[in-house]
Amino acid sequence: MGYLGRDVEVVSINKEQYLVASCDSCGSIGMKELDDYKISWAITGRLTTRVTIFEVLSSGAVPKMLTVAISNEPYPTGEAIIEGVKEELYYAGLLALPIGISTEKNMLTKQTGLGISAIGVADKNQLRIGTAQPGDQIYCLGLPKVGSELNNPEDSEIVQIKHIQVLIGIGGVHDIIPVGSRGIRREAELLASTVYTRLDLDPACFLDLDKSAGPSTCLLVSCSPKSSEDFANLFLSRFPRLPVIKVGKLFKI
Repeated sequence: MGYLGRDVEVVSINKEQYLVASCDSCGSIGMKELDDYKISWAITGRLTTRVTIFEVLSSGAVPKMLTVAISNEPYPTGEAIIEGVKEELYYAGLLALPIGISTEKNMLTKQTGLGISAIGVADKNQLRIGTAQPGDQIYCLGLPKVGSELNNPEDSEIVQIKHIQVLIGIGGVHDIIPVGSRGIRREAELLASTVYTRLDLDPACFLDLDKSAGPSTCLLVSCSPKSSEDFANLFLSRFPRLPVIKVGKLFKI
């Protein structure tokens, strides 16, 4: 069902900690005969992994485990997907993360099918969901891209795990929300309603707010007014090619 409108499930496991779980599915994207979009299985594995790690990290949790369910034969499809999964974990500094893997060994398949889940643990005082406040500025990092627009996991115009790892260390940054198929507008409106505020869109925002962002190629950040300039300048200096665009502001209802 999702936790406070987010694509994660959150369960209390003791007095101090939450278990945070996220999952993502990918179908008909690969090199199989009937795949709608032809792209290497390694890229399929990388980008699907990225989505689940995004969700866990942005909630304030530390990833502890990954599961990879591949609805195709172990070789060559399964092997290539796992190569992409591990490559993404390597760039994220999470290569030691335990991985449970399952492949299809009984049936012949003609389309690529993949499901990945990430499980993490968050201290209760570190959970970042629903922490936005009235007056927060809402920014979008990266551009929404989907389908044929995506053929390079290192595209400088899309967000990556390293960007979230930087964000969570910046004071004044509240909610961090990966954007997927629902688009920027829907995610921003859900954020506003979750914290009982109204979203006012910035008229200068040029983004297509209703476009799918595919495998979370962009994310929303709520930031206190006092920190917003520092936040934007930090990203412009460290990641000059990553678009940082103001979407709007949260107002108390």
